[in-house]
Amino acid sequence: MKYEKSSGAIIFRIEKGEPFYLLLYGPSYWGFSKGQIEKSEGEEQTAIREAQEESGLKIEILKGFKEKIKYMYKLNGELISKQVVFFVAKTNDKKVKISKEHEDFKWVSLPEALQLMKHKNQKEILKKADKFIRQWTKQERLE
Repeated sequence: MKYEKSSGAIIFRIEKGEPFYLLLYGPSYWGFSKGQIEKSEGEEQTAIREAQEESGLKIEILKGFKEKIKYMYKLNGELISKQVVFFVAKTNDKKVKISKEHEDFKWVSLPEALQLMKHKNQKEILKKADKFIRQWTKQERLE
């Protein structure tokens, strides 16, 4: 069995005090920016590079959130075990320029994101990220 490790970001921006999440579509589901970790990179570096490549956005990773999901898939008849490390990343940009890897994008609220997404593990990690972001936002207002 082959093993892969990727890194990505749950990208958000604040609009009228509420987080809106960037979802990318392709090839068959809505999800987050992510990609393979290259030999010369760390997990955070990969998340930042992939966000830039896939969305054209400059992001800032917030410290204190790092979650992993694991899943299996088949590629050309070979079973692959994959682990993806996700960070939470803030952007002030609204304009997205998607890569050829994706067909569409949307900025959505948490309820909208949960409706669009089909994978349970991604929904669960988004709920954790939303809780983290709301606590972070509250803290930012206090400082």
